[in-house]
Amino acid sequence: MTREFQGKIELDVRDSVSDWDAFLPPTAPEGSPNVLLVLYDDTGQAAWSTYGGRIQMPTMERLAANGLTYTQWHTTALCSPTRSTLLTGRNHHSNGFATISESSTGFPGYNSHIPASNVPMASLLRDAGWATFWVGKNHNVPIDEWTAGASKKNWPLAQGFDRFYGFIGGETNNWYPSLAEDNHYIDQPYLPEQGYHLSRDLADQALKMLRDVKQTEPEKPWYLWFCPGANHAPHHAPQEYIDKYKGVFDDGYEAYREWVLPRMIERGLLPEGTELTELNPMPPGTFSESDEVRPWGELNAEERAMFSRMAEVYAGFSEYTDAQVGRIVDYLEESGQLDNTLIIYCADNGASGEGSPNGSVNEGKIFGGYPDDLQENLRLVDKLGSPDTYNHYPTGWAAAFSTPYRMFKRYVYQGGVCDPLVISWPKGIRARGEVRNQYHHSTDIVATILDVCGVELPATYNGVEQRPLDGIPMTYSFDAPADGATTKRTQYFEMFGNRGIWHEGWKAVTEHGPVSGRGDFPSDTWQLFHTDVDRSEAHDVAAEHPDKVEELKALWMSEAKRNDVLPLNDLQIIGNPKDFETFISMEFKVPVPASGQYTYYPGTSEIPERSAANTHGVSYKVLAEVETTADTEGVIFAHGSRFGGHSLFVKDGQLYYVYNFLGIPPENVVSAPMPAPGAHVLGVSFTKEGTGQYREAVGPLALYIDDEKVAEQEIHTILGHFSLCGEGLCIGYDSGDAVSKLYAGSRFEYSGGEIVKVVFDIADDAYVDVEAHLAAAMARD
Repeated sequence: MTREFQGKIELDVRDSVSDWDAFLPPTAPEGSPNVLLVLYDDTGQAAWSTYGGRIQMPTMERLAANGLTYTQWHTTALCSPTRSTLLTGRNHHSNGFATISESSTGFPGYNSHIPASNVPMASLLRDAGWATFWVGKNHNVPIDEWTAGASKKNWPLAQGFDRFYGFIGGETNNWYPSLAEDNHYIDQPYLPEQGYHLSRDLADQALKMLRDVKQTEPEKPWYLWFCPGANHAPHHAPQEYIDKYKGVFDDGYEAYREWVLPRMIERGLLPEGTELTELNPMPPGTFSESDEVRPWGELNAEERAMFSRMAEVYAGFSEYTDAQVGRIVDYLEESGQLDNTLIIYCADNGASGEGSPNGSVNEGKIFGGYPDDLQENLRLVDKLGSPDTYNHYPTGWAAAFSTPYRMFKRYVYQGGVCDPLVISWPKGIRARGEVRNQYHHSTDIVATILDVCGVELPATYNGVEQRPLDGIPMTYSFDAPADGATTKRTQYFEMFGNRGIWHEGWKAVTEHGPVSGRGDFPSDTWQLFHTDVDRSEAHDVAAEHPDKVEELKALWMSEAKRNDVLPLNDLQIIGNPKDFETFISMEFKVPVPASGQYTYYPGTSEIPERSAANTHGVSYKVLAEVETTADTEGVIFAHGSRFGGHSLFVKDGQLYYVYNFLGIPPENVVSAPMPAPGAHVLGVSFTKEGTGQYREAVGPLALYIDDEKVAEQEIHTILGHFSLCGEGLCIGYDSGDAVSKLYAGSRFEYSGGEIVKVVFDIADDAYVDVEAHLAAAMARD
């Protein structure tokens, strides 16, 4: 009951008095605001027009003109960790999200399970009378709970949200996404040929949820967390939006940095005299070579054209998604809700440098340790942003879009943690079109929303004592002077072994890049920046202020112990076998049956790759027990997509096995005529006999019908994962993007017969490449 029953109960109902109010949920106070939190991915401050950049963001600019633009708002440098702070208002390590859920380890700060002592804000708002919705990217479900049969206690509905529609992992194909609704996986509602794009679909779903509430509980306030796939790779956008930016980035990323900094200063977003940092600011040996930037002047004409086009696609992706947010804002205005809606529009970390110095047309190659081929990339330059590519721009654009700061995503320099933030609330904020320079962090957003809504964090929740919020309300800044004092005093940072701490206008950072494999943390060199006068961290003043360095080092350690930051993990997961072995002992593992066999059945949801039988870098057999007829066709099993995967299927009277190696043509196709109708065992056997130049598995693939080998071909198989997330193992259909062009554009469901079961067998593998498995496991974000 909501409160104690105050009616009267007698023997006869005729003599009794009911009390409905004792059983109805609480209602929010009259006039309570709605809250819309829009969270982009992988975007530095200098990318968007609101901050002086070249990517046009009309909706964000509209909100900024009607509210406030923050210049010193910070994140954790990575997506899952930042999102955890926006869920709970606590620091990311205390949430168990030191890193992304896919690379969790068995330590308190690194396990990706938010503890019960850190109740999510949505639970508090729902209890207080708000409707609560989460649309878009999740990335906060623990890796061990991704499967259909796993516990759902850490899925959005159990985190306080009434509805969820989006994707669970770190990224997804925007044309063929892996979608979930509430507590289960679903198929996308229609296809790209019919106009589908994830950003549009997410806006459609958000509008449906808001309209449902408005028509049935018109006075009920709501909280909507809208998390598009943008601007995370793959960068996908409608062609007309890509074409809007033709030639816009032809001057290159170094020229962009020189161009955008004065514009940021002119708009009051950075102080006069702010200096540009170096393009490659870290000494050799202190960071991963994959994070280097190639000087524009050293590129040839073809490379420049490719790199420019990659930036154009990214820009089109961003603006198209902003237009979808605009549809939501337009609805709020039309329905009279905009004036009393607190809108928070931001990004979760700096621009992404995971595209490597050369960019990619298939990001899976980067994470699979397989090099891109420039000639192949050039062949696909006109396909960038379309369903035919899974593209990511090079590190140079990450540096440019994070101007004027050092580095980008994953680094705790400003380039990784200082992000765009606009807040608009016409009813509650008098200021219009103003800038705010107060120092804040993503942990402060929950405290701000609760303050605006008049909801307090209880001392206990569901019987569990609650950790106090680590964030502070930003509401004092709403009507403060632009340069008014900040009430925040301290904020620590840590990501993959890169450490930092800000305290009262000073910031110390270790010259120790993420995943660098350096170890030896006590010997780290600490840099010192006086951020009150050096916003871009251009000048290391550690030598002039050794006492301040020691003070901040001690403060960092104190915060680290308080927040479960230790042990530090900078394991170099590519090219360092010892580090690989260290990590493999800690990562989440799906128990392998004693038989080495996994049995799967039709009529089931796709199985996330990390929880499916692992066929990467090992020998394997796949045997399907089926009933066939003269009309049989369709997929028996499929795993992956056109950018990497394999599939066993029947088409035009032929049995096919296709192994698609990272989308590199031609597909490996092994086929044979189908047998006479009846009960059969159809399958394949791959024997790993060695490794190729890039540690990919090499060996013969045999196709079997019953106990007869009917075809054989030498193939090589992917050492990494088919995808970072989504595109899981399917029985009887192919979800999302098709593995093979032989049945592209459809799920190609098995028909004209029956699949009894499909058995994956890895028990006889004699060549398990542990290092390769680990590289694949960690190469995600």
